[in-house]
Amino acid sequence: MRAPTGEQYELSLSTPSGPLRAVITEVAAGIREVTLGGVDLAQPFPLQSVPPQGAGIVLVPWPNRVKDGVWSLDGAPQHLAITEPARANAIHGLLRFSPYDLVSRTENAVTLSATVFPQLGYPFLLDTTVSYELVADGLDVTHTVVNAGTETAPVAIGAHPYFTIGDVPAADLTLRVAANTHFEVDERLNVVSEHPVDLTEYDLRAGKVLGDLSLDDGWGQTVVQGGESVHSLTAPDGRSVAMWADESFGYVQVYTTRTFPGAELAVAIEPMTAPTNAFNSGDALHWLEPGEEWSVRWGLRFSGFPAV
Repeated sequence: MRAPTGEQYELSLSTPSGPLRAVITEVAAGIREVTLGGVDLAQPFPLQSVPPQGAGIVLVPWPNRVKDGVWSLDGAPQHLAITEPARANAIHGLLRFSPYDLVSRTENAVTLSATVFPQLGYPFLLDTTVSYELVADGLDVTHTVVNAGTETAPVAIGAHPYFTIGDVPAADLTLRVAANTHFEVDERLNVVSEHPVDLTEYDLRAGKVLGDLSLDDGWGQTVVQGGESVHSLTAPDGRSVAMWADESFGYVQVYTTRTFPGAELAVAIEPMTAPTNAFNSGDALHWLEPGEEWSVRWGLRFSGFPAV
């Protein structure tokens, strides 16, 4: 029986901490599995399942939400398809259900491509690729977008990975979010305002045990050191899995769910180059000229796992 996420690209690499393995899907170029020595580092989902709650998918040409699915281009309203009917928003871009073509593949790396064609609410042509490469301390991800059309195109890039340390209850993990501001949202999870995290419950720079935390929250002004921001989950024994991102990713969304199949608690740490509703606010929206190429990088990094 064919998997609903299409072809499965299995990657493997020997590391000092044991065999590292990943499974990348044809549909949405998603991360379905990442394991180290048999311990899950990304929340897995079954082969015969669609990605539950957006697990692992690529978010292009925008992450998160566009309020009402409406934005303005040169004074003319653009109406995107409403893909979050319960909140009447357009969510997570235009490639979340699209199959990607194989560009290249090795034992530890794969590059996939997909095209965003002009369509309802987004009259632009983009050629996109995403490359996954297993490295000694994790998984490196590179997104490239090329404006293949004739008009300047607005673009933002994100992803929806779920992180875990599979042999530790998620409630016992400490979540750290290296960001200086937090977004207040309305009942439809659209941005109302942005505030410093200082002296608020949303200051997670020093970390908080997940426990009963319930989050579907965005942060801005990510703290960049050495050219990257780092947000992480850490076990009581010191082992850690982190989402690192380059300077283009000034925003991060954290989503906790207790309805992810097979998990008591699952945690998404989502890199975003622009915040929720950027097509309307214009904040950090990247405008690509015809023929222009844009590449950004993020990844999964593990540490504290003993050598074997």
